[in-house]
Amino acid sequence: MQAVTIHGYGGPDVLRVQEVTKPRVQPNEVLVQVKASGVTTADALMRQGTPRFARLFLGLRKPKHTITGTGFAGVVVDAGAEVTKFKVGDEVFGETSVRFGANAEFVAVADNGVILKKPSFLDYASASLMCDGPLTSMNFLQYLGEVQPGQRVLINGASGSLGTAAVQLAKQMGAQVTGVCSSKNVELVLSLGADEVIDYTKTDFTRGAATYDVIYDTVGKSSFGACKRVLTQKGKYLSPVISIGLLFQMLGTSFVGSKKALFDATGLKKPEILKEMLRKLLMYIQEKKLDVVIDRQFPLEQAVDAHAYVESGHKRGNVVLAMGA
Repeated sequence: MQAVTIHGYGGPDVLRVQEVTKPRVQPNEVLVQVKASGVTTADALMRQGTPRFARLFLGLRKPKHTITGTGFAGVVVDAGAEVTKFKVGDEVFGETSVRFGANAEFVAVADNGVILKKPSFLDYASASLMCDGPLTSMNFLQYLGEVQPGQRVLINGASGSLGTAAVQLAKQMGAQVTGVCSSKNVELVLSLGADEVIDYTKTDFTRGAATYDVIYDTVGKSSFGACKRVLTQKGKYLSPVISIGLLFQMLGTSFVGSKKALFDATGLKKPEILKEMLRKLLMYIQEKKLDVVIDRQFPLEQAVDAHAYVESGHKRGNVVLAMGA
């Protein structure tokens, strides 16, 4: 089978699309023929091996797992003897988490992992992205940020994969939403339901007069220190982009002060917790309260170009590798 492989840390050019051995299913696994797979900012960071302390988990000198990607959607083509939840022919989606391997024509997934049947109202491309922007933003806003109706929520990076989902989800939670993005994406963010949009090329939100109950920095471009002035008395700064600075801020605010810096590794939560969140997200999509914004789709053989586009910082929403979807 064809797969996107990586054998060292670096830019998009460290990737290769090459022939590799198709996975053989274990008794508790299904083999999924992948129709679509996401390429995310998180994938780019893992390819770079940043932050550097993450290499303690990813692999010190090179990635431990040689096939990239975590989010997938496709069709079950084989099932192990112990599998009871899925059968050949089922359309499914999910994520492989720290096992990676999703940017390939086939991927093996445990039937008790983060994998669900794909509903007919969700196409393969959108389904392959559910475990990135929508799932992460649901976890950060609802469970970590505990957003309440009437609160003021600012989304930094509102036009990206996490940001486009976060704007819509925060509105569903009853918040007053401010999005931060570049000039060219203002209309997009407004169309997703933002009450106000700040163009970061013209205005620095950390120097403004408005204050926020929750600041969700989806791109990690700011910091708790910079945002502290515009947080309410019990305000929360959330970011899915981990760094040494954020770790120290989390530690410090856990002991001192009412304003908090918070991080959570969404993909490391128990599969049942993640699947319950995904079921809620599917309900939002079915009710047309949430849309997965897709910027571009690339064929598998153009994975290097897909990574380069993600790394350029110009994408709006999500990028997908499509394989006959």
